[in-house]
Amino acid sequence: MLADALWSEAYRLLRNRTTVFLGVFLAPLMFAVGGVAFLMMNKAQGDALAARAGIPSGLGVQPVDLAGVFGFAADHGANGVLLVFMLIAAAAVYAGDYRWETWRLISARNARWNLILGKIGVMKLAALAAMAAFLVASLVFFLAQSLIAGRPLTFTASGLDAGSAALTALLSYVRIVQYGLVALLAAVVTRSMMAALFIPIALGFVQSLLGGPGMAFLGWEPSMWLPQLLLPGLAYDTLKAAVEGGMDAPSAAAVFRALTSLALWCLIPTAAAVAWFNRQDLSKE
Repeated sequence: MLADALWSEAYRLLRNRTTVFLGVFLAPLMFAVGGVAFLMMNKAQGDALAARAGIPSGLGVQPVDLAGVFGFAADHGANGVLLVFMLIAAAAVYAGDYRWETWRLISARNARWNLILGKIGVMKLAALAAMAAFLVASLVFFLAQSLIAGRPLTFTASGLDAGSAALTALLSYVRIVQYGLVALLAAVVTRSMMAALFIPIALGFVQSLLGGPGMAFLGWEPSMWLPQLLLPGLAYDTLKAAVEGGMDAPSAAAVFRALTSLALWCLIPTAAAVAWFNRQDLSKE
């Protein structure tokens, strides 16, 4: 059953504490520690400059609105560092049975599509844990702004757009899962943990080039079908801009293309991985 596959995969991942730490919690921890260090250095430099200019310390200090934590964490939940580190967990979950040759021991105990969907379900839970950890790291960063700079803390209802933050968080969650599904397809096709780790990184690097300098070179517009379908990162940014609204909000046609792109980048790797896996000979795996 699917529940059995999900439970067993979750148990195995939780027992691999190093992978959980590196893949899920290290990126948020790096952000929290790096953010506090940045604030401390910025405060020291600012105080030195203020002393030279004869400006009293604490002049013009603005309060820190903790309501902004939720929007900040949602907007940056699918940052590049977290995506890359999540591949450590994805590679372990999706390719671990190939690496340790345990497929033949478990494939006879459940349907193959259940085994794959169980792994996907565990990575979805890992993505939620990573986003929750990043929310905590964002809270640490905001509190550090108050403690280090001596700024007062506030929480204003006007600073919290719950609907926008929730939609942006959902988009970030889908983006993390989608990026991991590329690792799933790479793991099933190559039967290699290293391929599951590095193929999504290489693909993401190529896509960043196409979405950056390559966009002007190829004569693409961000709202066109081709770049939206080829670049899930662009589709993700387009949908975030639509949620945020404003003067730069994309058109309805661009939003539809972005939604189609993200859906296809989730469905196609999943369907292809399941189909490929069902045809594999696992007698030696």
